[in-house]
Amino acid sequence: MNAPLVRAVAAVVLALLSAAFAAVAMAAPARPAPLRPAQPPEGPTLTRIRETGVIVLGYRPASAPFSYLDAQLRPTGYSVELCERVIASLRVRLKMPDLEVRRVAVGSATRMPMVSNGTLDMECGITTNTAERARSQAFSVTIFVAETKLMTRHGEKLQSLAELRGRPVVSTIGTTSIQHLAKVNEQQGLGIRIVAGLDDPDAFQLLRSGRADAFMMDDVIIRSLLAQQGAAASPDDYVISDRALTVEPYAIGLNRDDPMFKTMVDDVLIGLYRSGEIHTIYKRWFESPLPPNGINLKLPMNAAFRRVVAQPTDSPDPERYR
Repeated sequence: MNAPLVRAVAAVVLALLSAAFAAVAMAAPARPAPLRPAQPPEGPTLTRIRETGVIVLGYRPASAPFSYLDAQLRPTGYSVELCERVIASLRVRLKMPDLEVRRVAVGSATRMPMVSNGTLDMECGITTNTAERARSQAFSVTIFVAETKLMTRHGEKLQSLAELRGRPVVSTIGTTSIQHLAKVNEQQGLGIRIVAGLDDPDAFQLLRSGRADAFMMDDVIIRSLLAQQGAAASPDDYVISDRALTVEPYAIGLNRDDPMFKTMVDDVLIGLYRSGEIHTIYKRWFESPLPPNGINLKLPMNAAFRRVVAQPTDSPDPERYR
């Protein structure tokens, strides 16, 4: 075959192959563009905070040193500071340096419903984590461990509710203390007349005025109330029992249906525990003069909370802290 004929045949073959490849390419499905890694969902709390630019914090007006009002009527205290550490982390995480903090006063009877119905994003007070309460809300890792004790007047030192048979005993409405008081009273048939204070200072006043013979409440709250009396109450006026009636793990109240937000809150708190910064924060509120009146509880960190710092937990089981 001569050269010109060979070149002509080769040209025809190349043209046919090119056309075939083009047809195959047109028939083949288009290759999808590479996908970006999916961003994890933020959950309802962070989504709402991002959309509104507001986080809502619940505080107690008169529960020093955990949550109370300073001289400028601004919420302050140990629990409030821990919540503010969470908010500082949120501002960075969400890239929202101007995130607004809305502070809402709560009481013993209103705090948990306001968490459950979504009014509050965090409840930063003195709320005990219990299995019963966990049915309607979530709790952060434990931030303090208290014990319930009895306070009496005029040197009468009592160690048990059985010693108060038939007598009036006060506690604060909506607390685990008054629930325990009612339970033991019924189970043991003690005939105790239960008196309910609207808040802790009100309950203490009922003891002071003689309308109750004993005040059942968390030891740290009792000591704080006594310290605030100053010279108006001498050490001989009131006696606190040695025996603990219950163990109370305090925690920050959170939305039950938002485990991602709880994880974020827990991460901030656990970070404070692991870095050791929690000891500085603790000393500021429990072993130093408190603003604005300068009282000092002189209350070292107890063994139960030291164990929590070493091994953080959100357990509601009192036995976990004994």
